Amino acid sequence: MPQTETPGTEVSSRTRLRWWTEVPLILLVYCCYTAGRLIARTDVSGAVDHGLAILRFEKALHLNAEHPLNRLFTREPWLGVPADFWYASLHYVVTPAVMVWLFRSHKNIYRAARTWLWTSTFIGLIGFTLLPTCPPRLLSAGHGFVDTMAEYSSYGWWGAEASAPRGMGGMTNQYAAMPSLHVGWALWCGVMLWRHGGTRITKTAAVAYPLLTAIVVMGTANHYFLDAVAGAVVMGAGLLLAPYVTRGVDRLRARLVPGTSVVTAGSQDAAAPIVSGGCQTSPGERIPRQRKPRLGSGAEPDAAPSEAGDGAPAAAR
Repeated sequence: MPQTETPGTEVSSRTRLRWWTEVPLILLVYCCYTAGRLIARTDVSGAVDHGLAILRFEKALHLNAEHPLNRLFTREPWLGVPADFWYASLHYVVTPAVMVWLFRSHKNIYRAARTWLWTSTFIGLIGFTLLPTCPPRLLSAGHGFVDTMAEYSSYGWWGAEASAPRGMGGMTNQYAAMPSLHVGWALWCGVMLWRHGGTRITKTAAVAYPLLTAIVVMGTANHYFLDAVAGAVVMGAGLLLAPYVTRGVDRLRARLVPGTSVVTAGSQDAAAPIVSGGCQTSPGERIPRQRKPRLGSGAEPDAAPSEAGDGAPAAAR
């Protein structure tokens, strides 16, 4: 029985995911993100004004959770030191680990998930540029915040200036606090683990990781509560824009690479339907074997098919 794929849903070797193309893409996006953070510098006074405005707004709404968390992390090193390690390292470890897991075990949704993450990251970069914000740890001492990463810098590889490796604090933009992509990336990881993990452990991690990350960024005085909220909003915006970005990239690739077809939304993640004999079936589905009528006993050779679903004999077609 001949089988053909419907037009517009071809999944060819040209669109197959390969790790040796994904790794350079990830490095390129990260380099653009890092360069953007460095370029997005501004006067310190403007960043301080934005930070104080956020703090006043939170106090007016009774949302100021940063002070009690920061006092707790400062008073209890057994909480503060692990929190500093969490802030300085986990987003560099967990996010790539989830991407590798999706690439290896869930390739059907990997591209959409990766596009969502990158789109949200670039939206966050726009936020750093338009709204440079002084984090709580860099406000004057009179505002009551303690930089726990400077307080416990002797325990880790980071320096007193930032979460960057010791001696490299001047190479990062310390006023890129709004939105918090630590929280945004953690939320992305949580959604991926919740939807595709399938075990109780992954479900627990899906909830705990973004929640604890939000607590850590406030307790270490690196972000305000509204920074964390903005990180979640950025991820939501990226989720809405990701399908348009994917279609735009496909169209651009079709123009630049001759012979490349534009893959319709959703088709690359599903097997192409089989069209045969005017009937459309899903891959692997079998057409029921048609029964031949028995002659004799008063049976009509051209009898119509029964309501039970028997196929009609060829003579009746």
